Amino acid sequence: MKSTLQQIIERNKKEEKIVAIDRKSEINNPSTKEDRRSFLQKTALGGIAMTSFIGLSFEDTIAQTTSKVNRNSLPSALKITDMRYALTKVMGGTAIIRIDTNQGIYGLGEVRDAADVRYALMLKSRILGENPCNVEKIFKSIKQFGGPARQAGGVCAVEMALWDICGKAYNVPAWQLLGGRYRDSIRLYADTPEASSPEEQKKLIEYRTKDQGYTWLKMDVSIGELRGKPNTIVNGKFWEDSNGRLNQWGDRKNYMSYGNTMHPFTQIQITEKGLEELQQIVENVRNMVGYEIPISTDHYGHFDLNNGIRLAKALDKYRLAWFEDMIPWQHTDQWRTLTEAIETPTTTGEDIYLLKDFKPLIEKRSVDIVHPDLASSGGLLETKRIADYAEEFGVAMAMHQAGTPVSFMASVHCAAASENFLALEHHSVDLPWWESLVKMVDGNKMIDKGFAPVPLMAPGLGIELNEDVLKEHLDPRDKSFFAPTKEWDILRSHDRTYS
Repeated sequence: MKSTLQQIIERNKKEEKIVAIDRKSEINNPSTKEDRRSFLQKTALGGIAMTSFIGLSFEDTIAQTTSKVNRNSLPSALKITDMRYALTKVMGGTAIIRIDTNQGIYGLGEVRDAADVRYALMLKSRILGENPCNVEKIFKSIKQFGGPARQAGGVCAVEMALWDICGKAYNVPAWQLLGGRYRDSIRLYADTPEASSPEEQKKLIEYRTKDQGYTWLKMDVSIGELRGKPNTIVNGKFWEDSNGRLNQWGDRKNYMSYGNTMHPFTQIQITEKGLEELQQIVENVRNMVGYEIPISTDHYGHFDLNNGIRLAKALDKYRLAWFEDMIPWQHTDQWRTLTEAIETPTTTGEDIYLLKDFKPLIEKRSVDIVHPDLASSGGLLETKRIADYAEEFGVAMAMHQAGTPVSFMASVHCAAASENFLALEHHSVDLPWWESLVKMVDGNKMIDKGFAPVPLMAPGLGIELNEDVLKEHLDPRDKSFFAPTKEWDILRSHDRTYS
């Protein structure tokens, strides 16, 4: 027996020597990519071969297996020491935050697109000194400072960064911390902006489907497309801005602007001619892509439930994947009326914060699909809970995402861990530098032919910042780039919500 073991040891040592030579050769090869080279170097340093265990005593085996453990990285002794940020140009200003610890491990999070980074900075004094691996404990203490849509940006950014740290501390991917994965790749749907002509629209679509390989698209079917076309809408002139547009995003300082007025309160109606025009837009796109590719729709404009039903019925025959945010998410009963009146699936949720506000929509089957944005819904764990709750009622989940690769990858991990998941939005297909803002730790692609490969081994979110690229794409309003934020260190209030 001892002789056999010795033979196995010798044979395996020879095989290891060959592997080591091959590894060194690949590392020294100029054509080897930097990510691959880094991976090979790390595994060469950190890997322990099984051959070294054979023939050793139990004590020697323990000594060998722990000889390369970094004893400065002890999860139970981790403490949060700092929070800093960089404001990117993505979506007109999206902040990435970095939470640092006493052991050199850091975590990345993102304040949702177009939200103020101070939503996150105000939380710094409330988390300093905490163990970042106590994710749920910290989340419960700060979730009171979140709210619908962008108001949740700070809480969600912190939650993302905590899971990133926790995964790195325990050397497991974030999806593993959520209970494991259902899939190895995440289907993406590519947002496709409105175009000035059918020809331009065709170029945008072909770039996505033929060049990039996306298998799911989303398009706008907006009454903005009816601008300058007489007799297509009623009461539109009253709401036009100074440029003659129905600006859905509105003037932030004008509370009574079109963009800041809820849909039921504009009294805008679409005429039969207007319905025909919008129907033609959808028909053109459907003819371009065929029926193998799902087409989701969004951004219709601000009009009431009745006109929403009229538009939806006019488009039902094109078998669209869903109608998104036709009316405000708060009107649960109106959503149920809409859903029951039409054949196409309905969805809302990108502005809903926490499971508690998804529950009425789910329990009443007011929508067919929930559509959380992880950067608003509460982060990875809360979004996983939303998915699980929806699954119990036979409701599917798609995911909204319009930020940097940080929230994108957080969403990938959450989608991997959710059984009823359909597709994840990618909103920056036309930004050539977007993917380069980060590096994938495992050396794989972030997006491959319309799918996002799930990092199977890389810890945390599985990404590192590409600082050189990030510096090139900072928002011109703030180029501080992870500068100290000492002014946010001091806690100035008593936050308990009860007496």
